[in-house]
Amino acid sequence: MTTSTTATPTRRHLLAQLGAGALAGSLPGLVSAQAAWPTAKPITYVVPFSAGGSTDVIGRTLTAKLAEALKQTIVVENKAGTGGGIGAAAVAKSAPDGYTLMGGTISTHAINVSLYKNLPYHPVRDFEPVCLVAFLPNVLLVNPSLGVNSVADLVALLKKDEARRNFASSGAGTSTHLAGEMFADLIGVPLTHIAYKGTPPAMIDVSSGQVTFMFDQMTAALPLIQAGKLKLLAVTTAKRLALSPNTPTMVEAGVPGFEMFSWQAVYAPKGTPKAIVDRLNAEIVKALKLPDVHDKLAGLGMTVVGSSPAELAELMAKEIPRWAALVKKSGASAG
Repeated sequence: MTTSTTATPTRRHLLAQLGAGALAGSLPGLVSAQAAWPTAKPITYVVPFSAGGSTDVIGRTLTAKLAEALKQTIVVENKAGTGGGIGAAAVAKSAPDGYTLMGGTISTHAINVSLYKNLPYHPVRDFEPVCLVAFLPNVLLVNPSLGVNSVADLVALLKKDEARRNFASSGAGTSTHLAGEMFADLIGVPLTHIAYKGTPPAMIDVSSGQVTFMFDQMTAALPLIQAGKLKLLAVTTAKRLALSPNTPTMVEAGVPGFEMFSWQAVYAPKGTPKAIVDRLNAEIVKALKLPDVHDKLAGLGMTVVGSSPAELAELMAKEIPRWAALVKKSGASAG
């Protein structure tokens, strides 16, 4: 018994030494690569929508500051299509080494999973939450030449003219798509959804009169509203916006039960080392507090946040089932 007792710790000690040696021999490259991050190569930041939209504006604003803080080049790459799903799928398949990031949205990381039957990624299983950047209000937009000056006017037009029963969105499965579906359901008028690969081309067709109306973020719409190319009828949030205090909410405009908002966040592929995720989070939060960044985003109607990774994960845990219920109720589907 005595021999056995003294031999066991010795054997464990030897095994531990051997294991540590083997592990040390296999990890130097990985450890040094993580320690050197981000010096190995430029970082790619994927925007899963076309240039000019809210996700693109946020991505280019943030990456300019991140590039300075990390002392590394960051390349913004637009991969539009499938409600942001093409870009998200590409990032999900990327190496979890800190050199690929993406601007995620309520669409890519909350709505798509219930809207698409064969989504090539999963918003929770395939990504590391990095930071919730901002909440964004959606707004109802029409062409000024359409001759409507209120939501009530638009509803009357849609009920009277079947040819006008269409709306644009930045892509199937986006919050702008589901806002239109919710609107159709609440006013009791069937509408045809026309999906685009991003906000800019959708707004072009609405401003030219080819499509009747659309919902989208104030961020992208503001320049066209100010230029007189789009007319703002209402906001989809519970309260009016400080940016446009005279614009009614959808509820105030006569559509009870209509309330929704969008959000923007940053993600990395699943398995990205926690040290890298934490560093990215710290730098993004720091960037969002800079007056030029904060004021720019707030000036576009955003409520700037700057959350922890855990807080973003908690938001997703609430949003995914909420939007699944809305998708089911609306009957919306894609792909």
